[in-house]
Amino acid sequence: MRADEYADHDATALAALIRDGEVSAGEVHAAAAEVIDAVNPTLNALVQPRFADPLAHDAAGPFGGVPFAIKDLILHAEGVPQRAGTRMLGDGVPMPADSALMTRFRRAGLAATGVTATPEFGFNASTEPVATGAVHNPWDTTRSPGGSSGGSAALVAARALPVAHANDGGGSIRIPAAACGLVGLKPSLGRVSPGPDYADPLLGLGVEFAVTRTVRDCAGLLDAVHGSEPGDRHLLPAPGRPFLDEVGAGAAPLRIALCTTPFSGGGAVDPDCVAATLVAARALEALGHVVEEASPELDADAVDEANLVAWTSFLADGVDGLAALLGVTPGRDTLEATTLACANHGRELKASDLYAAERTFNTARRAVAAFHQRHDVVLTPTMNVPNTELGHLHADDDSLDARGWYDRIFAVAGFTALANITGNPAISLPLGRTAHGWPVGVQLMGAYAAESTLLALAGDLERALPWAAHRPEAALAEAGRA
Repeated sequence: MRADEYADHDATALAALIRDGEVSAGEVHAAAAEVIDAVNPTLNALVQPRFADPLAHDAAGPFGGVPFAIKDLILHAEGVPQRAGTRMLGDGVPMPADSALMTRFRRAGLAATGVTATPEFGFNASTEPVATGAVHNPWDTTRSPGGSSGGSAALVAARALPVAHANDGGGSIRIPAAACGLVGLKPSLGRVSPGPDYADPLLGLGVEFAVTRTVRDCAGLLDAVHGSEPGDRHLLPAPGRPFLDEVGAGAAPLRIALCTTPFSGGGAVDPDCVAATLVAARALEALGHVVEEASPELDADAVDEANLVAWTSFLADGVDGLAALLGVTPGRDTLEATTLACANHGRELKASDLYAAERTFNTARRAVAAFHQRHDVVLTPTMNVPNTELGHLHADDDSLDARGWYDRIFAVAGFTALANITGNPAISLPLGRTAHGWPVGVQLMGAYAAESTLLALAGDLERALPWAAHRPEAALAEAGRA
C-alpha cells in the first residue's frame, strides 16, 4: 500500500481492506510509518519515538490492524511511559497495566503506534507544553492544533492516522477537532469508562474517546468501546441499535436551538464561526428540521467560578500526588507558571467550595435538561475562533493567576464546557472554511445519552456539507509530500 493510498482511507475502509485480504496489516503499518515519519518533524505531535512495532491488539476486532495512537493523559497502556505533558515526570513513568478503555481499544483491533502530545495535565485549549514543545496545526503550522488533544488531532488531520485517542474535560476533544477539521465527539458522562483509576475525573467533567475524520469511524468506534466496567458510578443503557446504523439512517425531524452567544468565558465570536454555524442551520432546515434561536438560561459567572474550582482542585490533587510519589517539591523548575498558579489556587479551596461548585453544576444540568424538553439539539460554533496563533495560549506565563489563565482559555472556547458540566454528548463537525482555508468547527449538543440522535444528524450533515475533499497541505508540503 502506497502512503498516498493509505492517507485516502478512513479507519472503516482500512479495516475492510485488511479483513478482505486486499492488503496486509503490515503493509498498512508500513504506509502509516512512512507518513508519520514524514509529517511529525514538522508537527511535533509525538512525545516519544514512534513504536517500532504496534502494540498488541486483536486482529479480529472491528478495526483489526488499523493504526492508532494514545494521548499522553489519563488513558494508559501497560509498559508505555506516561508523561502527562509535564517535566515532573521526566521522560515518563511506565504504566503497570492497561486502563479499561485501552483494553477495549486493543479488543477493537486498534494497533497503537505512538503516544501523542498534551499540554501540561491537559489544562489548555492549545498544545504547547514546555516539556515537549509546541504541536503545529497541519493546516497552518504557525497556528495551534487546539488542545488538549492537539497531538492526536494534528496526526489525524495530516492523514498520518485515521483515528486517535482523545479526552475532554472542557472541550479537549471538540476544540482540536474544530481547529484541525475533524469529527470530535464528547460522549455522555458514563458512556465510556474512565476506570479503574478514576470514577469521575474533574468532578465528572472529564470523558474519554477519540478524534476521527469521518462520522462512520466515530460511530463504529463508539460501538466498539462504550459500556461500563465493574465499579463505574454511571451506568447508561445500551443503544437500541448500533450507533453505526444511525449514521446512514437519517435523523427524524428535530427541534434545533441555534445559539451563537458563548455559554461561558465572555469572549467575542469570530464572524467566520458564526457564518459556519448559520450555514449549518440552513442545511438543517433544508433537511426538514425546525431551527430557531434559543439558549438555556444560565448564570455564566457562577458556571465559570465552579469550573475554575473543578479544574484547580483537580490540578492540585494531581500535582501534589505526583510530588509525593516522586519525592519532589512542585516549583517553576518542574511546572509551567499557570499550572503552578492553578495548583496553588486549588490548595486554598475548602471542601465547601467543592460542594458549592457541585450545586452550580446541578443547577446548570437541570436548566439544560429542561431546555432539552423543548429542543432536541443545540447548534453552536465549536469555538469562538477558528484557531489560535501559537503562543497565544502558552501556559508558562508568570503574569497570570489561576483566574487569569482560566479566562484566557475560555475567551476562545466559550461553547464547549457546558456539555462537560451537564454530562451531555456534543460533537464538533468541520462544516466551515475561512478565507485562509482553515477549517471551522460547528458543535451539536444533544440531550443526555442521546448520542444516537447526534450521530444520525452528523451523518446527514456530512452528506449535505461534505468535508472529505478538504485536506491540509501545510505539513505535507513542508515534509515534501504534497
